[in-house]
Amino acid sequence: MIVVGIRFIEAGKIYFFTSNNLDLHLKQKVVVESEDGLEVGEVVVLKVDGEDLKCESGLKEITRIANDNDLQKHKNNLIDAKEAKEICQQRADFYKLNMKIVKSEYTLDRVKLTFYFTAANRVDFRELVKDLAARFKSRIELRQIGVRDHAKLLKHYGSCGQECCCSRHLTNFTPLSIKFAKDQNISLDPNKISGTCGRLMCCLGFEEDCYEQIKKIMPKCGSEIMTEEGIATVIRNDFVKEECLVRIKNDEGQLIEKTLSLSEIRGN
Repeated sequence: MIVVGIRFIEAGKIYFFTSNNLDLHLKQKVVVESEDGLEVGEVVVLKVDGEDLKCESGLKEITRIANDNDLQKHKNNLIDAKEAKEICQQRADFYKLNMKIVKSEYTLDRVKLTFYFTAANRVDFRELVKDLAARFKSRIELRQIGVRDHAKLLKHYGSCGQECCCSRHLTNFTPLSIKFAKDQNISLDPNKISGTCGRLMCCLGFEEDCYEQIKKIMPKCGSEIMTEEGIATVIRNDFVKEECLVRIKNDEGQLIEKTLSLSEIRGN
C-alpha cells in the first residue's frame, strides 16, 4: 500500500491518504474526501511507509487526480468564499456579536462553508448560523481561532522583513517561554520579542536547544575559573561566539578584563 501526504493550505498540517493506485507526483493537485467533505489538496510527500503511521487501516483513499473542472470549481470557491466572509462579518455586526471574521472556505462540493473568527470571549452565534445557512444553502460551521492561528492565516510579515514563520513553514505551534529570550541574552522588551500576533516570536524556539547545550559547557556568571594568568571571575557569556568576558587581577593588583574563548577555558 502506497501512502502519500496531502496538504490543503500552505504550511498547513499534512494529512495522509492511500494513493488508490494513482500515478502521483509532488505538487500534484488531487481531490480527497476529508472530514468536512470533498476538498482539493496538494501532494507534498510521496511514498510514505504506511506501517510507520500506526493507523494505516483507517486511512482514506485519494478520490481522484484533480481535473480542469475540479480546479476551476476550486478557484471559483475561493472567490465566493471571500465574498461570503464579508457577508458573514456584516451579519455578525447586525447581531451585535463581538467577533472578527478572518477567513472562510468552501468544500469543493460546496456542501459545507466554514468561517474562522477571533473573539475576546465566547460568542453565542446560533442565530448567525441559522441566518448564514438560509443565505448560502450550505452547512455552516464557525471556528474560533487564537491570535497565532490568525497571524498564520493572514500571512503577516515579521520584524525581520520576511513572511512570518507560522505562515511560511511552521505546521504546528510549540509552547514558548520568556526563558528562551533570557537564555539567548535577548532584550526582554515585549516590542522586540513579540511577533505580529502579540505573542513571543516563534523563532525564539529554533535555537533554544543549542543554547541549552552550550550553557551546560560555559561557566556561570560570577563563577571563578583558572586561566594562564591566574584565577578569573566570569562577568558575561557570549553563547553565540562561545566566549567569556572575565575579570583578572594582574601582578600589580589591578583588575583587568579579558575575553577568553571556550577552547581557552576548557584547555585549562
